[in-house]
Amino acid sequence: MQNILDELSWRGLIQDKVTGLENILRKKTTVYIGFDPTYDSLHIGSLIPIIVSIHLQNIGHKQIVIIGEATGFIGDPSEKKNERIFLKKDILQKYVISIKNQIFNLFSYHSKKIELLNNLDWIKNITFIEFIREIGKHFTVNYLISKDSVKNRIKNKKKGLSFTELSYSIIQGYDYLHLNRTKNCQLQIGGSDQWGNIITGIELIKKITGKKVYGFTCPLITSPNGLKFGKSEELENIWLDRNKTSPYKLYQFWINISDNDAEKYIKMYTFLSKEKIENLIVEHRYNPSKRLLQKKLANVITKWIHGDKELKKITKITSILFDNNNKILQSLNEDIMTSIYENIPHILFSKKELNYGIFLIDILKNSRFLKSKKKANYAIKNNSIYVNKIIIKKNFLLVKKDLIKDKYILFQFGKKEFFIIKFI
Repeated sequence: MQNILDELSWRGLIQDKVTGLENILRKKTTVYIGFDPTYDSLHIGSLIPIIVSIHLQNIGHKQIVIIGEATGFIGDPSEKKNERIFLKKDILQKYVISIKNQIFNLFSYHSKKIELLNNLDWIKNITFIEFIREIGKHFTVNYLISKDSVKNRIKNKKKGLSFTELSYSIIQGYDYLHLNRTKNCQLQIGGSDQWGNIITGIELIKKITGKKVYGFTCPLITSPNGLKFGKSEELENIWLDRNKTSPYKLYQFWINISDNDAEKYIKMYTFLSKEKIENLIVEHRYNPSKRLLQKKLANVITKWIHGDKELKKITKITSILFDNNNKILQSLNEDIMTSIYENIPHILFSKKELNYGIFLIDILKNSRFLKSKKKANYAIKNNSIYVNKIIIKKNFLLVKKDLIKDKYILFQFGKKEFFIIKFI
């Protein structure tokens, strides 16, 4: 237990921490993390606090996970330029169920038991007058507006910050107080954007009970363009829900990360030993073209999220898509073609449209694989378009004989972008 902070620090899993944290980690304690159900799926950034929790469980600490249905009604202003749009009650409850199921599956995969609670169960029992009298009195306005998440919003005079959002930090602090009273919880973990909220809870517990409790944050994971993964940044995310991010896309995300990110993430996202990781890094640096680190991450995380059967299917699909032999497509069975269709960008067309043929330029534009005829023409002239793995050097007419299994046509743009059309 004494070495757990060194272990987490080496893995890059600690950003900010309360002084004396090592004291509470020398003995078994109760830890909590929380997720607001502001969307119906977690994303790869959400895995980091869960991974930290599993590391702590491995040495005997107890884990509580909070689904923040109450705080989800408000929305955390941290890192937000604008006020969140309030979710309707029925939508929020659907999100609660989805997030709850994902959390159970993530911990169950590693054979870990958790206590899963909903903060609405205790928030709903306190009246507004009670809350502002018994809890709100412990925080000055100056204290609340000193937090970065609040200061940044106040600077924007047009948008400002509502009282509703200003109260978020106190409500989350009350969660920590409630868990400390009822579960003897003494440690809270969150993303680095939660540091201010965690400190609010620590201060509240100290003022009301006199007890010393602790907290630390994990770094936020960002997309290649530098934006954080978050449940409100839908277009930037790699989701855990297969209907939002296909298992193939999840796998390819890890395959395509940079070598620097791969060296960082192999420590953060896997439970491999330090010795094993260091050996992998040395081997990878010796021959980076093999992408050993990227493949290890893709295999480990895809298997965790979608299971071993799905991983095998994805590795099969990947080998087919990146195989330069065009004859391989005709040998595929219907199950594999269906898997390819489900996992890469796709669209349905009527087979009747092939009766008189469709020009390649038109099908590329109409399928939105390429945004315009101009871009499609440019790609063809530059030998960047493949149809059923055959490079195309000029516009031509697609007809029924071009179909794979009498249903599909596979398109490729450059080395990595694929698109498939199913004709019915």
